[in-house]
Amino acid sequence: MNKTISLNETIYELCTKYPEIKEILKGLGFEDIANPIMMNTAGRIMTIPKGAQMKNVDIEKIKEKLKENGFELI
Repeated sequence: MNKTISLNETIYELCTKYPEIKEILKGLGFEDIANPIMMNTAGRIMTIPKGAQMKNVDIEKIKEKLKENGFELI
């Protein structure tokens, strides 16, 4: 299965399509992703680049980790 994602999709959309992204992002510093309330509110408007900026996480590190886990970024 081809796991293609866009960094313009919201975190909620990505986690709905590919539930394994939740654990990957949580391990990279997105701890709030485990909170269902945060996922259903902020997750619906937050993208990975916005979240990376807020959490002060290097976006390149996130991209690298996603690629290591079989995701193709567009």
